[in-house]
Amino acid sequence: MALVVLILKAIMWTTIGVMVVYATRHALFTLGRLRGRQRLYYQDIIDSDLPFVTVLVPMHNEGAVAADILAALADTIYPSELFEVIPINDHSDDNTGEVLDEYAELYSFIRPLHRTEGPRGKPPALNEAMRLARGEIIVVFDADYLPARGLIRDLAVCFKDPEIGGVMGRVIPMNTPRNLLTRLLDMERSGGYQVDQQARYNFGLVPQYGGTVGGFRKDVVLSLGGFHPHILTEDTELTFNLFVRGWKVIYANRLECYEESPEEWRVRARQIRRWAMGHTQTMLGYMRKVFTSPFLNFKEKMDGALLLFVYMVPIVQLIGILDGVALFFLGEMTLREGILFLLFVVVYNTFGNLAPFYQIAAGSLLDGGQDRIKLLPFFLFNYVFNMWTISGGVASAIVHRFTGRWVDWRKTRRYRKDRPSFQIQRDERRKTPRDSGGGPDAGPELER
Repeated sequence: MALVVLILKAIMWTTIGVMVVYATRHALFTLGRLRGRQRLYYQDIIDSDLPFVTVLVPMHNEGAVAADILAALADTIYPSELFEVIPINDHSDDNTGEVLDEYAELYSFIRPLHRTEGPRGKPPALNEAMRLARGEIIVVFDADYLPARGLIRDLAVCFKDPEIGGVMGRVIPMNTPRNLLTRLLDMERSGGYQVDQQARYNFGLVPQYGGTVGGFRKDVVLSLGGFHPHILTEDTELTFNLFVRGWKVIYANRLECYEESPEEWRVRARQIRRWAMGHTQTMLGYMRKVFTSPFLNFKEKMDGALLLFVYMVPIVQLIGILDGVALFFLGEMTLREGILFLLFVVVYNTFGNLAPFYQIAAGSLLDGGQDRIKLLPFFLFNYVFNMWTISGGVASAIVHRFTGRWVDWRKTRRYRKDRPSFQIQRDERRKTPRDSGGGPDAGPELER
């Protein structure tokens, strides 16, 4: 029995140690973001020698949102001879293909790719589209996103720096007022991007390419073999694939793009579970590479390892809670000690998705949304929700890794209703000679 108690206490102190490391990390990020010097992005660079950009938009049954993003991209400010859009109809069985073909008739720079063979999913879709892309820089958007007119230019200009392999912009939910869940997700996004990503960029650590509202060098990714077709978070894999080979990923906080957040808890659960599984797949494949890479300094290796391990934290917390209960019933922990231990574990991750409450609060403060802080107590449920969902995803990824099974990719449900007025407004603004068949170079170059 003494050995059992010793093991349980070792687990307890290990849990506390993990929490201290991550709580300290996030505290430094928060203080650095609030009080430290902010590292600037490249958006103020003025250079007429811009790269050719190909925008890829993977779509599977995205008929409800496809027209909106294509209309937004048609309104982009970028030289027409250096820009193309390849929307990818990935085995859709709704009207997605029809929408893409309609916009291809209107705009010559839109070149749809209709995939009917091969595995379905974002990684294989991107791999196939990259081989058709003419651009040296690839920019990726998910189908529910709405980019601003100048976003492509501001994303592309950073690649004037030869050390940059990837860039990530900021994601902002556009359906925040719908319900409590969307409001909480808005706060999570604020803490994750406004604080966490910007702080990692400030400190010269490992900003993460997020798979959308971001870009990368096509030749570099193709030389790495493209995206692994069975990894569910191709963005996380690309981040570490670039860093361990000496490339840098940077974050652009002012480059904002608007997304549609999940509006149902069950949809959110599937999304988090997919992220947890894909992140764990990446952790298992890249943890050793991070520590052995000659291109990473000590602080980058430490931050990279903590970033890779972050989805294991809820499992550590769950084990710690069960461990504390066992010690209590064995008479090896007083009620006071048990309550303090439970509060220590819970308070770290109660607020936000893998971020403590102070990081979420700091993001809301920086965004000028102080009233949103009143919702922080509602994240108590989010703690239990995230811990259970993420633990299941991590466990599944580990089982699949050692059994040789691969997980199928599943898209997130869309809620946006068709809004013809938005599409018509976009199209009316773009009645230029090129839109009427004048070719890719017709019409004003920067006023498409």
